Amino acid sequence: MIEFLPLPDDHPDLAASPMLRGARHILGYALEHEGIGLTATKAFKRDFVHWAVENFEWPGKSPEEMFRYHRVVNEADFQPLELLHFLLIRLRLGRHYKGRFLATNDGRMYAGQAGALFDKLVPFFLLAMDHAAYSRIGEAPPGNWDTWLNVMNVEIEDGVSERKLFGVFYGEGLDWDNDGRRQIGTFSSCVLKPLEWAGLITLQETREPDGRTAHMIFKAPLWRSALKLETDEMVRPAVRH
Repeated sequence: MIEFLPLPDDHPDLAASPMLRGARHILGYALEHEGIGLTATKAFKRDFVHWAVENFEWPGKSPEEMFRYHRVVNEADFQPLELLHFLLIRLRLGRHYKGRFLATNDGRMYAGQAGALFDKLVPFFLLAMDHAAYSRIGEAPPGNWDTWLNVMNVEIEDGVSERKLFGVFYGEGLDWDNDGRRQIGTFSSCVLKPLEWAGLITLQETREPDGRTAHMIFKAPLWRSALKLETDEMVRPAVRH
């Protein structure tokens, strides 16, 4: 069982959720500027895309990194923005009207309610979205969120490497140097990345003995404040706030 706990709008842990922060930026900008301009294909125009790159504070998507590879950045080049655009329309918090993205009445209301917006946006993003659809590999790993979250609840309490966590679910032996490259990449794209973007885990870059870049996975404070899981009693220390 997975339960998201309601959080008050001023809960300090909410500030660490990239998804929530990005959604509030979009809605706030649309309300302040009477909408956001759209291209002929109904993507956000470049002036707003550049503003979003500079203000979203998205993990792994710093302005320096984005503009290093793109002289100009379109919505399709900034995947988090493209995804949030879709989600806000899908959840009826925004709509397209006469060439602009506008906040709906619900969007206007939720823009000022961080806790309620998190509860509406993040569970849907995490549990209902097809994360393989926007991953580079295009495949989903075997498993489900109930299993992944309850096992991770125990395994990452003190931090664990990406490779070791993959081994917990799918067996030891697979590595980036062998047939495991694709499987580990799929697990990272469809499970770890969504959790990081939701603000529930953090990935800290480290180095393997051979110098290869690796990641350690830790629970973010929001994991403990927002999630209620069946394995909570197995976590040491089993602390809930």
